Amino acid sequence: MSQSMKATRKNRIKGLRTYLCGPMDRVPDGGVGWRRSVGQYLMTRGVIVFDPSNKPIDIGVEDFDSRDKRNKWKKNGDYDRVAETMKIIRNTDLRMVDISDFLVVNLDLDTHPCGTYEELFLANRQKKPIILRVKQGKELAPDWLFGTIPHETIFSTWEEVKDYLDLIDSGNLNDKRWMFFDI
Repeated sequence: MSQSMKATRKNRIKGLRTYLCGPMDRVPDGGVGWRRSVGQYLMTRGVIVFDPSNKPIDIGVEDFDSRDKRNKWKKNGDYDRVAETMKIIRNTDLRMVDISDFLVVNLDLDTHPCGTYEELFLANRQKKPIILRVKQGKELAPDWLFGTIPHETIFSTWEEVKDYLDLIDSGNLNDKRWMFFDI
């Protein structure tokens, strides 16, 4: 296949795996809403979606019941149970980051995103493309992130994220973090 044919090839993200990264334990909907919407959008393009609010495994489950249990344990001072449970959740989520080809990250500056930052920085060390949506707008993204990921992949709206993904998918955007192997 010639180089010019490769550049115009469609469906570049089909078959890739993504992890939907963002806060869960300190947001009212458990981080489910945006994940369902973005996940559905990506699945229509043939992307395999790893969603920590709907894990493809029966361990490390994060739902309202498990969050309520952890909050009760913390209130009662049963920190060993919290730690034991969170170690499984953390390991499961970080494994999904490991096997993903790229991340879609939702960052709301009004919410403390402890795990989100660890997942994002792990993916960055693994040289994975990271697509970051900042609810309050790109101009308010933490300065540290501008030194971590290319600013061209930081967006203010989900529409901008989808436009970027469409460009990557169409092969009409050359971003060095994206590597497509013809196998």
